[in-house]
Amino acid sequence: MENNKIAVGLDIGTTKIVAIIGRKNEYNKIEVLGIGKAKSLGVKRGVVNNITQTIQSIQQAVDEAESVSGQKINEVIVGIAGQHIRSLHHSDYITRTNADEVIEEKDIDDLVNQVHKLVMLPGEEIIHVLPQEFKVDSQPEIKEPIGMYGGRLEANFHVVVGQVSSIRNIGRCVKSSGLNLADITLEPLASASAVLSQEEKEAGVALIDIGGGTTDLAIFKDGIIRHTAVIPFGGNVITEDIKEGCSIIEKQAELLKIKFGSAWPGENKETEIVSIPGLRGREPKEITLKNLSKIIHARVQEIVEHVYLEIKNYGHETQKGKLIAGIVLTGGGSQLKHLRQLVEYITGMDTRIGYPNEHLAGDGDESLSSPSYATAVGLLMEGLRKQEKEIEVFVQEPQVIIENTTEENIEEHRKEAIVEEKKRKTKQRGKTFFEKFTERFKEFLDNAE
Repeated sequence: MENNKIAVGLDIGTTKIVAIIGRKNEYNKIEVLGIGKAKSLGVKRGVVNNITQTIQSIQQAVDEAESVSGQKINEVIVGIAGQHIRSLHHSDYITRTNADEVIEEKDIDDLVNQVHKLVMLPGEEIIHVLPQEFKVDSQPEIKEPIGMYGGRLEANFHVVVGQVSSIRNIGRCVKSSGLNLADITLEPLASASAVLSQEEKEAGVALIDIGGGTTDLAIFKDGIIRHTAVIPFGGNVITEDIKEGCSIIEKQAELLKIKFGSAWPGENKETEIVSIPGLRGREPKEITLKNLSKIIHARVQEIVEHVYLEIKNYGHETQKGKLIAGIVLTGGGSQLKHLRQLVEYITGMDTRIGYPNEHLAGDGDESLSSPSYATAVGLLMEGLRKQEKEIEVFVQEPQVIIENTTEENIEEHRKEAIVEEKKRKTKQRGKTFFEKFTERFKEFLDNAE
């Protein structure tokens, strides 16, 4: 049954749009059936700025994935990022009317809904309300308060906020491409699913996803997401600097960065020179690799320092907030030569490059294990996880068959049905607040038609 269940992740990035189709194989690994890529023309720093071009790019990527896999794509899981995403910490509490009753899911929902009513800046909306830990009658550090007695329920929340218009534009592009929006996930969370292990999330880890337009940060500690941030610089700014600094065109700057670029200027000698063909009838340009790496180093250092400031703001230098597993770099920008060493040098934290191949079946496309596909693979994983949840809930559905319709029998079956329904609701309690947001967002999109 699970083998014919396919899901599709759609990563709408600043440099490329990727559609990836996959399913779980018998070993519970992800088998990628097809992948489609298109140059992203209508997205700048993670935000859609040209609807028509973005729709064309999405359709191109989806068509390619369909022809490779032989599958028809109807619905997709989409990631959101962009410079408009910000996060904040908030504490809130509710006073329960009856302290003699145990805390239920409803109480937590009431508390979360109260946080959703926070007044944001004009045009902003709360995307994500993630409880960190709870307090019941001043008893701190409770991870799961359901089933406990208490009059006052308090919690610390990690609140992710984004611009309504930017989120709506992504939804509009997906719908106009003839696709249904199955779910929306914050991109740093998707990348984290693809490249981080549970042990790292428990020990404390910072995931830095360096994309074309933005650098996303997600910090985990004790298995819970603690901090998220989007820094509006990525690989494209480095290319832009090379273009300006060496007076060459963008295409050449990008090639130079990929082939000869290094984040560590000390390793190049003054004599190492690369020659670039001049524009129509002009002399070729000679660029020293030392100069090239100086330009790259300056910009990469700025990006890493921005990210490190966010890690410090989270509280990495405190005993309680220490990130034992250090830093994991992923995204296309993480492939820059000597970047890992530079990050270790600036932050003093252990660093590794995160590849999404751990969850993929061994016989897949080699290029898929590149860090630049971390978000796309993570979105695909989210899609498959969502389907498994739906199957579980479907299997749990109570089926009440009444054979002898005496009043006692009906009453007995009614009680059984109530018990089953309670069990099912408990099962469904796993539904994240983000999923609830997605449902509301889908309604919002439909109403805006």
